[in-house]
Parts: sequence; C-alpha cells; structure tokens
Amino acid sequence: MVNIQQFLEVVEKLRDPQTGCPWDIKQTFDSMIPCLLEETYEVAEAIHTKDHTALREELGDLLLQVVFFSQLAKEEGTFTFQDVLNDIHEKLIYRHPHVFGDKSASSSEEALQNWEAQKAKEKAAKQQQSILDDLPFALPALTRATKLQKRCAKVGFDWDNPQDVLAKVEEELEEVREELYATPVEPEKLAEELGDLLFASVNLCRHHNIDAETCLRNANVKFENRFKLVEKRVKEEGKSLEECSLVELDLIWHQIKTME
Repeated sequence: MVNIQQFLEVVEKLRDPQTGCPWDIKQTFDSMIPCLLEETYEVAEAIHTKDHTALREELGDLLLQVVFFSQLAKEEGTFTFQDVLNDIHEKLIYRHPHVFGDKSASSSEEALQNWEAQKAKEKAAKQQQSILDDLPFALPALTRATKLQKRCAKVGFDWDNPQDVLAKVEEELEEVREELYATPVEPEKLAEELGDLLFASVNLCRHHNIDAETCLRNANVKFENRFKLVEKRVKEEGKSLEECSLVELDLIWHQIKTME
C-alpha cells in the first residue's frame, strides 16, 4: 500500500533536473493552472454523472495537482506539502468550534454560522480593506457572482425578497432590448447590459437557493441531449443538418421537447 510520503517522492523525482521527466521539469506555477482547472472540472463531471470509478481516478489526478504545486513551492523554499497539511488541519479545527471547541450547532445552518464567524475573525486579523478582497478573480464567473452577492448580503446589501430580484431581471432585460434596437448597435454597450442581465439572473438563483453554475451546467446538458436527438432524427430521415432549413430543425426540436 502506497503512503503519501512515497507519492511525494515520486513527484519529487519527476522534477529532478538531471533524471526527471522533461515535461514535468519544464512546468511552472502558471503553466500548471490549466491542468489544475481541467482536473477540478473532471472531478465535478464524475460527481455529476455518478461515476464512482471515474471519481476515484479523477480525485487522484486532483491530488497530484496539490502535490505538484507543493513541490514547486518546496523548490522555491516558500512552503512544503507538510505546511499545506498543517494549515488545513488547523483551519478545520478552528472553524469547527461546535465540534472541537465550546460552541454548539444543532443544524447545518448553525454550523455554517459558526464557520463564517470564525472566518470573519481571520479576515479581521488580516486587516482586509474590503469584504470582497479575498474572492479569487479566476473563479468561474457565475460562481464568483454568487459569492460577491453573498458577501454583500451578509452586511445587509441585498434585496428583501425574490420578487424584487425578478423586477431587477426584467429591468436589465429591458435595457438589453434598448441596446438591441439602438441604431447602430454598439457591441460594448450591449455586452455590458448582457453582463448586468446575467448578474441579476444569478441573484435570482441565489434567492431561491439554486446554484447558478449547476443550473447552467444542467441547461447545457439538456440542450446537448436534445440536439443529439435532433441529429439522430435528421439522419433517420436520410438528410444532413446542412440540408435542413432552420424551420425544419426547429420543428423537430419542439417535437422532441414535447415528447420529453
């Protein structure tokens, strides 16, 4: 059975300037970011499809990313994998005072409140200039929008009810219409209004406890499945997509949607 120390040694050997792998030796913090994001999304995909065999493999790939970045840091002399373990171990204990301390929590909501209270103390100690300072810019846009809104909601900057948010969505949609009907259409202004519409839509999701990222991911899957059925129907009719008019394709689309 392999232990974590053996795994660390394998990665260290891959990075050895004389005997390691040329590809691994060449990598830097920046060059590894795409790998980290790809592996994270592949873990999410395995969870979404409930493929536990794939999840086991993808979690290993994600762990490799953590170890690899830690190895890069070790070579720079900034921190080690052990430091990473120490930090997360300390953080979990500190942020769960209802498990490891004298606080109590009888529900997941209370547990989250304890977590956020401890997190707030950490931020105060760091003397952040804004409550938004530590939100990573590299987060997926929908996820970051949700986090921005949640942070502001904690200090009272939020709509009172979902109806108010829906009104905001409709307001932003009207502003999109105005830009579309402008002569000429200015792409930059239209993009700005579309961004506002997306942001307001994320807010509506949040007020209904719906994760916007998951919501859009599911919509993507639904569209993909329906379009593949359209392709199949067209092929069964002995045609290609290019041979069909938009009216024909739209009719097939709605037939499939009705069947669902």
